[in-house]
Amino acid sequence: MRRFALMTLFSMPLFADFFPSSVSTTIKEVHEQHLKLQNAFPLDGMSGVVIHSYGKNAEALTSYLVQTSKEGSAQTIAHSVIDHKKLPTIKTPIEPGDKVIGGYMYQNVLLLAPDAQTYTDITKQYSKNWIHPDLYALFLSMKSESVPSRKTLLEFAKAYQVGLVMIVRKDTAVLLDPVSQKIISQKQMKHLPQKGTFPFFSRLEKIKSGWFNTDKGEQDYYNVMEAL
Repeated sequence: MRRFALMTLFSMPLFADFFPSSVSTTIKEVHEQHLKLQNAFPLDGMSGVVIHSYGKNAEALTSYLVQTSKEGSAQTIAHSVIDHKKLPTIKTPIEPGDKVIGGYMYQNVLLLAPDAQTYTDITKQYSKNWIHPDLYALFLSMKSESVPSRKTLLEFAKAYQVGLVMIVRKDTAVLLDPVSQKIISQKQMKHLPQKGTFPFFSRLEKIKSGWFNTDKGEQDYYNVMEAL
């Protein structure tokens, strides 16, 4: 039993260099939608938020951005800051000196895994605020969807404040930033199950996708994850 536990532990990747940390910097230059950061984020494709100061200790999150090069180049993202019909839309332009948080809410991670054992092994290995896939499965059902997509992952991320989506594929694990829609990191994985729970591990027996569901159970977990 002890030997099996050790084999399981060392067969899993170490994620210390897999998950990027949130970082703070400022806007250095603004050229319309193209920006220059004072200090670059650890990885290209990482999204971040811009915080503008209005003086007298008044600040507000005004924009989202994504890093496009290791030199700290970035561009704005068409991603709403506040989704509320009764609240005004913030239209403050980005200015040099505005604060930036790269990897905003990256501590909150949704994990899509092939089975319960893989899910448990990963979530026990790394300290994150793990958003349970049951919530995403229910979200898909409410949207009348049967399989994950980047569109629903973005919508789910906004609704549940998810910063990253970790996706276990055939031989790798990848990190998707749902805001930038970019894969920002990946890691080799071994000893994964040959077949995963379709469409991903959750405690819901089946995701109901409406009257016109054409899925006949012929799709495979790994094929679905490769398509994300």
